[in-house]
Amino acid sequence: MSLRTTSEPLWVRVLLISAALALMGLVLLVPLVAVFWEGLGAGWRVYWAAVTDPDALHAIKLTLIAAAISVLVNGVAGVAAAWAIARFRFPGRSLLITAIELPFSVSPVVVGLIFILLFGSSGWFGTWLQAHDYKVIFAMPGIVLATLFITFPFVVRELLPVMEAVGSEEEEAARVLGARGWHILWRITLPNVKWGLLYGLILCSARAIGEFGAVSVVSGHIRGETNTMPLHVEILYNDYQYNAAFACASVLCLTALVTLALKALVEWRAERALKRAKEAGGIEG
Repeated sequence: MSLRTTSEPLWVRVLLISAALALMGLVLLVPLVAVFWEGLGAGWRVYWAAVTDPDALHAIKLTLIAAAISVLVNGVAGVAAAWAIARFRFPGRSLLITAIELPFSVSPVVVGLIFILLFGSSGWFGTWLQAHDYKVIFAMPGIVLATLFITFPFVVRELLPVMEAVGSEEEEAARVLGARGWHILWRITLPNVKWGLLYGLILCSARAIGEFGAVSVVSGHIRGETNTMPLHVEILYNDYQYNAAFACASVLCLTALVTLALKALVEWRAERALKRAKEAGGIEG
């Protein structure tokens, strides 16, 4: 006898599923289609001119550089933080876990203001920076710092449960057999958590590319110098260049779609790897 997880009539289930799909289409699909529709509304030539404009190309370049640095730094820092939290019990461990969640709790605009307080011309380190001709705020370093802060939790949040689930038995066995720390990291730790790491890096890159609030505060909105793609879209829209704004926004939508595709691929590969591991365990048993 087949068992059903719910006892609701068929029409109730159909109604709920239809309502969920309709809401998803209204909130997600319709705006996505509208962006591309408006971006291409004036024709392909106008669209291409908007996305290949020198200011747009510089914004794309700056966005990708900030995202690449964030992924690299947060990847290394995330692995180190997740490994320390999962493998050790030390004073301040709970505080560290709470601090990792801080970027999710603080408004991005407030984050930008914090960096201005620290590195602005009148900030705590502003005098020293000016004396040594270092520019952080309204320059590339400030954009990178703001992006790093906002995107830091993603890698740790994805790695930590994976590391705790995997356990440390294999690492301890390798250490007993004489393996060194780096060898254990590259041959055992990272392969065991690679799908969680990739998933976290994908989320980190997506957040870095779309970041607006913190970057808006520290960038200064200097065209051709400190504007990332989200800021460039805002400036075009405020200048009533609607077709150009939507054209550049469609580039961000395309990166989001690519990110979703990569995310789905990683999840699929992770599920296959888990299934093969379970089958191998069953055969061995």
